[in-house]
Amino acid sequence: MRLIVGLGNVGPEYEWTPHNMGFLAVDALAERFGIRVTRPEAKALAGRGEIAGHEVVLAKPQTMMNLSGVSARMLLERYECEPANLIVLFDEVDLPWGMLRIRDRGVNSTHNGLKSIIGAIGTDEFIRVRMGVQPNQQWGDLKDYLLCTVGREERQIAQEMIVEAADAVELLLTEGLEKAMSRFNRKVSQEEASE
Repeated sequence: MRLIVGLGNVGPEYEWTPHNMGFLAVDALAERFGIRVTRPEAKALAGRGEIAGHEVVLAKPQTMMNLSGVSARMLLERYECEPANLIVLFDEVDLPWGMLRIRDRGVNSTHNGLKSIIGAIGTDEFIRVRMGVQPNQQWGDLKDYLLCTVGREERQIAQEMIVEAADAVELLLTEGLEKAMSRFNRKVSQEEASE
């Protein structure tokens, strides 16, 4: 069993904000593999199904972002999963729009949802798929930026990135971490990111 958790904010007003990329990536996986992520459990909406021959649970925590770890810990316990079987998808303000990064450990992210998960489960040794949402201009308070609806250009890049994140999860399950990192941990030029 693999637990795939996307981080985001609850409510339609947040759907197309930078801080919601994890939810959107889980939605893309759910649509691709016919999994309904609608069952309330462990402070999340969850759905059980199969991706590329692997039994999975897709989940979107319904807590505030800073409390995502509570839900992740409860889900791991409920499905008797080890942290090594957890994949977390989330936005990363330190990466340019369109850039994906897959990692299997590390605590150097500024993402509060990720920090919450690491604190709640007591380890940083789980797979994370980071989706770049770096602003193209200077912002006074990044919190305002992360909760602001993205523009047309960023939305197009986001839609492609969400599909790539779903592809990355599928490859992680079928061919493993090294292959997925080799394929998706590539540089995106500023020109490509702004196209």
